Amino acid sequence: MDDMLTDRLYRFDDIKLEKVTEMISRKVISGDRQTLAQIYLKRGAVVPMHSHESEQMTYVLSGALKFLVEDKEVVVREGELLHLHSWLPHEAEALEDTFTIDIFSPIRQDWLDHTDDYFHQSKSNQG
Repeated sequence: MDDMLTDRLYRFDDIKLEKVTEMISRKVISGDRQTLAQIYLKRGAVVPMHSHESEQMTYVLSGALKFLVEDKEVVVREGELLHLHSWLPHEAEALEDTFTIDIFSPIRQDWLDHTDDYFHQSKSNQG
């Protein structure tokens, strides 16, 4: 296999699971302009209200998330994808154990350098 292709081949099984809170874990792959993550949320997990430069697409592989976006609730279930524009304030709650693929552009630098403090602002996250 060409070295350029090998440098870009990832296996999620080989990526360490990062425990963000007691209720939320993730595996992150980041390129130069986009970040892709597998997110695992236990039922009741809350991602507190926040916004970021990155445009976000959240695809629910299993489970369900209730988002609060512009004072409106949006439930995203298995097989559905929610697109969030840059700087749009949003929060999410796992209605059941949930597994998602999230794509961000530009990259989530706060995730890479662990300055994503908004995750720790809600007691609901702590179990």
